[in-house]
Amino acid sequence: MISVDQLGVVYSGKTLFKDVSFVINENDKIALMGKNGAGKSTMMKIIAGVSKGTTGTVRAPKDTKIAYLPQHLLTEDNCTVKEEASKAFTAIFQMKAEIDALNKELETRTDYESDAYMKIIERVSDLGERYYALEEVNYEAEVEKALKGLGFTQDDFGRATSEFSGGWRMRIELAKILLQQPDLILLDEPTNHIDIASVIWLEDFLINKAKAVVVISHDKAFIDTITNRTIEVTMGTIYDYKANYSHYLELRKERREHQLKAYQEQQKLIAETKVFIERFKGTYSKTNQVASRERMLEKLKLVEIDEVDTSSLKLRFPPAPRSGDYPVRVENFSKKYGEKLVLQGVNFSIARGEKVSFVGKNGTGKSTMIKAILNEITHAGNCVLGHNTKVGYFAQNQASLLDPELTVFQTVDTIAVGEIRTKIKNILGQFMFSGDAIDKKVKVLSGGEKTRLAMVKLLLEPVNLLVLDEPTNHLDLRSKDVIKEALLHFNGTLILVSHDRDFLRGLSQKVFEFKEKRVVEHFETVDVFLDRQRIPSLQAINE
Repeated sequence: MISVDQLGVVYSGKTLFKDVSFVINENDKIALMGKNGAGKSTMMKIIAGVSKGTTGTVRAPKDTKIAYLPQHLLTEDNCTVKEEASKAFTAIFQMKAEIDALNKELETRTDYESDAYMKIIERVSDLGERYYALEEVNYEAEVEKALKGLGFTQDDFGRATSEFSGGWRMRIELAKILLQQPDLILLDEPTNHIDIASVIWLEDFLINKAKAVVVISHDKAFIDTITNRTIEVTMGTIYDYKANYSHYLELRKERREHQLKAYQEQQKLIAETKVFIERFKGTYSKTNQVASRERMLEKLKLVEIDEVDTSSLKLRFPPAPRSGDYPVRVENFSKKYGEKLVLQGVNFSIARGEKVSFVGKNGTGKSTMIKAILNEITHAGNCVLGHNTKVGYFAQNQASLLDPELTVFQTVDTIAVGEIRTKIKNILGQFMFSGDAIDKKVKVLSGGEKTRLAMVKLLLEPVNLLVLDEPTNHLDLRSKDVIKEALLHFNGTLILVSHDRDFLRGLSQKVFEFKEKRVVEHFETVDVFLDRQRIPSLQAINE
């Protein structure tokens, strides 16, 4: 359907990738994978038509509709949520308006034999053929269904888009894309700003209603569910697998083992050849053989191994100082913002060493409760920290709290204690800070780089209550695995807010569900809770 031919990108003298070719077929659901900086987002922008490659082309049949959701949006704020989402049908509405206007003009004209009159007839005929071929749709109902699926309420429809955060405006843009029913949907980290119920709704839509999809995501559960093909961008080229992410990892491991074996055999051949050349150089009877082997070395294409395997690196939190029996107690808690009641009559406690998850749709009070636990807001009722509770907090804006004048290395070195100080460079390397990058000042880092550095910093501080609010949004899958492994071995208390189901699985023994201004305590793992909630969530959203 859409073909990428010999695509290449050279950026600041560096080749990002070259001679990349593949075809996106109808109903392909493709995960575009690779390390940060490999060129995934660049490739997606070129397919979307918002950027151009240095070499190569992207071809698509005439009238192919491609819709693209980037990681970061700049949206206008001059209408309501429903009006903005309805812009998905602008072309259809304009087509109908033009048909009506031309028909009205034909009613008043009398120059039936003129060329101008015939051109209007032809135009009306062409538009009418396209318009009436469209499936009959209740556009207003479709807009409302999409918005509700992505977490908006009926009361939100009439609110100005300017009242919503960037994450919510991202949802509006996503709703517009889904409503257009394009031939190809391109999504760059679509789950970063939506809650679990909305992710489930999006999965259902992409599987059952969307045509071709290409997605970049660090949400393993999401891409495993929706994709049937994986294209890995690595070391300037691609590998194309007819497999979802989990299966691709197995195939990729096999590929790397073959590469490693071929590399070792080639290095052995090179070493033996060099020994032969050195031994017989200048020997008259061996002149031709020496020359032949020198030419062979010059022409030899070196085997490359995709990347260094750092999976053996284990990161652990410092031992947690002992806290009281209940690090967190909440009694008869209520909170209002102006006239808006967010939470009412909430009671719960978290015992020492418990790992719990706060789950619920955006806006149900999870962040409010965290702010109360950290004593950052006023409220009714009691919310107290227990004896000797030392809190480590990762907020969604944690990156902005770093000292901009320190280097990456200094930021970590100032808080690392004990034996871990000898492993700082290895730890930073695991989080994609290596070589000259460790000497960069924080103020020149990107938002994602700052987030990763803030996470490393938190991992090294001795605390006994960790509160993590969406810690994985800017982390790649390998970094998330390292953090999850560290949290599994953390011997303190953990409160985790995350929409990343794969990250949550296996981490918490108890779930606090925020809904309808209350908190419901579930004595089950998040795995069981999510599996039990999946069908009711879909039914509730689609009703």
